[in-house]
Amino acid sequence: MIIKNGNIHDAVHEEVYVADIALRDGKIAAIGKDIAPLAGEEILDAAGKEVYPGFVDAHSHLGLHGFGLGKDPTDVNERGDRVGAHMRAIDAFDPHDEYLRRALRGGVTTICTGPGSANFFGGTFMVVKTAEDSLKNMVVREGVAMKCAFGENPKKSEKKYMTSRMGVAAVIRQTLYDATDYMLRKEDAEKDPSKRMKTDLRMEALIPVLKREIPIKAHVHRADDIWTAIRIAKEFNLKMTLEHVTDGRNAVEEMVEAGFPVAAGPVLFRTPKLECVNRSFATAAVLSKAGLKVSLITDAPVMDPELLPLCAGFAIKEGMDPHKALQAITITAAEHIGAEDRVGSLEVGKDADVVIADGNLLTSVVAKVEAVFVSGKKVVG
Repeated sequence: MIIKNGNIHDAVHEEVYVADIALRDGKIAAIGKDIAPLAGEEILDAAGKEVYPGFVDAHSHLGLHGFGLGKDPTDVNERGDRVGAHMRAIDAFDPHDEYLRRALRGGVTTICTGPGSANFFGGTFMVVKTAEDSLKNMVVREGVAMKCAFGENPKKSEKKYMTSRMGVAAVIRQTLYDATDYMLRKEDAEKDPSKRMKTDLRMEALIPVLKREIPIKAHVHRADDIWTAIRIAKEFNLKMTLEHVTDGRNAVEEMVEAGFPVAAGPVLFRTPKLECVNRSFATAAVLSKAGLKVSLITDAPVMDPELLPLCAGFAIKEGMDPHKALQAITITAAEHIGAEDRVGSLEVGKDADVVIADGNLLTSVVAKVEAVFVSGKKVVG
């Protein structure tokens, strides 16, 4: 397939330009003027159309919190274990979830999905393509981040667990100390087989976090939770991404000093709890202007996943730079989840995930997605 003469929004260059894109063997093979087709290669005339990279949602629960399943089905939160670090998204993911098809219709081709925020540690997220296929072919990367939650959600636990913000922080901190002790004892046992110990899957799952191989994906809304998450990350020298940051405008100085990537949202939904009362697209604009790496997220199904491009448009309305807003749902989001080598921009060698629309999807509510390609295969249109 060669997409001819489209208006290219490649998420790398600020200026839109007219060019052809060659999609071959599931990858972007070339971008330029007048690309000659190979024998038998199909041509798609995109003159006057807007061409984007497949959009990337850096935080969702699709495939685990299935379509029509109600408020809190157990596949997204394991209520039986409040320290569920050993839970893995891949063990509950449904590749036939209707929400995935909805995401595709909005041009969202890649998501980071995983456990919810009911637990202190919820388990590991994974990156998947939204085109329905075998699970093996959908997975881009497994175990990309460890979910950790602060604030109201983990506080809403049975009385046998901690129910204050101090208590939540204490459990998270103690668990990380326990994991550190386990890791050191395991290293000793590797040198001396007589010290071999029983495997603890919770602690095993946290070793990549302690070794900075994957980040903590910290669910934080209020400013005080943001500060606590940053404090704990510094104590244990962890990589971290700050997710939701509803109150981020009240913690700008500390967030900039820490420098952790930010996933802002969701915003287009009702306010279900007090810690979300300050939600606004202005947060993404303020944090981006302050120099932070900001992604925009739907937290789907909290918001419908196909609304992701409109989130960028609303952020632009609140003052976010238009190019940064596009990047917030493409290359910056891909970097946030460790998948920038494959998705997030229109560049030679990357996966052939391409969206074609009849207008600007970020700034027009009437613009329509006309075609979506995932790994070079046309899945919409």
